[in-house]
Amino acid sequence: MKLSIVLSLQPTQFSALAFQGKIEEHLRKIEALGYDGVELAIRDPSLLGWNQLEEWIRTYGLKVPAIGTGQAYVEEGLRFSSPSAKIRRQAIERMRSHILLAKRLQAGVIIGLIRGKVEKEEDFQKGYDWMTDSLKACCEVAEKEGVSLWVEPLNRYEINLINTIEEGMVLLNQVGCKNLGLLPDTFHMNIEEPIIEDSLRKARPYYQHIHIADNNRWAPGLGHIDFKSILSVLKETRYEGFLSIECLPKPNPGEAARRAIEFLNKIK
Repeated sequence: MKLSIVLSLQPTQFSALAFQGKIEEHLRKIEALGYDGVELAIRDPSLLGWNQLEEWIRTYGLKVPAIGTGQAYVEEGLRFSSPSAKIRRQAIERMRSHILLAKRLQAGVIIGLIRGKVEKEEDFQKGYDWMTDSLKACCEVAEKEGVSLWVEPLNRYEINLINTIEEGMVLLNQVGCKNLGLLPDTFHMNIEEPIIEDSLRKARPYYQHIHIADNNRWAPGLGHIDFKSILSVLKETRYEGFLSIECLPKPNPGEAARRAIEFLNKIK
């Protein structure tokens, strides 16, 4: 199993990020700490210099396993579940940009917060159906480009569409696209899954990338999740993808990144 950590390339309100901004400086730190890769959180790929980004990633010898898209929802309100057809189209078009960058970087694209939540005054079933239709449209774009999309189940306090691994598997079967998978996240699983290990075993055919954070969203090893048991299941099921650290920058960004990789290297 390989280790990566999330780096946000643009300013954001989202807090569970060890590193934000100062792209080259942070890529240098990530490589020096011994990480195999860097997951990129990007609000709008069109605002970045793609050639420069590729050059930096090559310089520091890092793989990019995944691109996160949730900031388009957090900062701009773009969501697949919106009653507004205009907003849904904008969300799909933004995803197209993420997919094209992912193709260049040979990365997967994460479908997390961008699917949105259904507000109290909205019809839940309609919101679910709009989300499903938007996912299908994104899958069609991604399939043409040879890119995989991964739905990340998120806990009930952040979103109300796809909270559990089981709900994620149901959604994937409904959408029916071969390039659509799941992305388990230990922080969210600790809230939603009765037994994390059982859910990982059950969903094994559906995922190729995993987010790692402890129950308090600090770096793994700084809370109470049994990561030795989780990694044992991943070895048992022959998982060979990335474990990507998506944690709060506590006690500070560099220390969070250092503690995470030291802890995981001891037990993986």
